[in-house]
Amino acid sequence: MTTPTFAPDGRPRCPWSGAAPEFLAYHDTEWGFPGAGDDRRLFEKLSLEGFQSGLSWRTILAKRDNFRAAFNGFDVHSVARFTERDVERLLQDAGIVRHRGKIEAVVNNARRVEDLLDREDSLAALVWRYEPAPEDLPEPQTVSTSPASVALSKDLRKQGWKFVGPTTVFAFMQAMGLLNDHAEECAIRPEAEQARAAFTRSGRRGSS
Repeated sequence: MTTPTFAPDGRPRCPWSGAAPEFLAYHDTEWGFPGAGDDRRLFEKLSLEGFQSGLSWRTILAKRDNFRAAFNGFDVHSVARFTERDVERLLQDAGIVRHRGKIEAVVNNARRVEDLLDREDSLAALVWRYEPAPEDLPEPQTVSTSPASVALSKDLRKQGWKFVGPTTVFAFMQAMGLLNDHAEECAIRPEAEQARAAFTRSGRRGSS
């Protein structure tokens, strides 16, 4: 069992939620909630997790609005049409992480989503096929990869995606509610589980 942190309301939370002031709202309203059945939000989160590689989530979260502006709201079709000139422009954008490989990966991955949509109804439909079965879930917050994240990572990389290793994909799955990885004693865990129970897993295109 992890040692919880206690929020100003006196209720216990996952330990990491107290590591920075901006983490609590993200933890309580986004992390672990399956509110992303649309492709734009899933693409955004996969992209941001890729940018986080080697960095802290605090850095990425603080720059999230800048990333959204830089990548046209993570509209897949818009980003897929970015050119080398756009990449050079983004490398001069101090509001984001200026890493050529990661920027180029986002553009590449947008194109891979377009390829995917020739075969699938949505990116969401693919992603949610890798939701782990209850019997396959690890004890909350004890691992950084899982069989499901390894399998999804392998599938994405086979399709040509970049910066989607098993650890990055596991962080994505945690955040997007493909599993409820809130600590057992976290006050938000039941809320996330209720949201998961109510979530329609068919997936759809578009944005909300």
